[in-house]
Amino acid sequence: MAGVRGLILDYGGVLTDGPAMAALPGRARAAGLRVALLSDAHAVPDELAGQFDAVVLGGRGGARKPDPEAFRRAAAQLGLEPGDCVVVDDLPVNVRGAVAAGAVGVRHTDAESTVSELGILFDW
Repeated sequence: MAGVRGLILDYGGVLTDGPAMAALPGRARAAGLRVALLSDAHAVPDELAGQFDAVVLGGRGGARKPDPEAFRRAAAQLGLEPGDCVVVDDLPVNVRGAVAAGAVGVRHTDAESTVSELGILFDW
């Protein structure tokens, strides 16, 4: 997808949904994308955090999903605008928040569909 240079991923319900989803940060970075983890959690495992260019945790203060500001903050941590990013989340309300911020929103329902959709968007 022309102009899209960032991928923002939710943790619980997305990255925890099997090996194909857990592999997304590495796959995206190998393709030259900047990758952020955006979660309302207070913490994530260190080994997970190390796979991302930025980790934004709403549980530590600031805007929380679905507030569009949370998605703007994640994009800014990547050095990008929201319109440069695709956001993957399992909750429709959070996808709507991402779209309201200007990002492309992808609702995660199952690994096969999400990986397929990202493959179309990023030409993987």
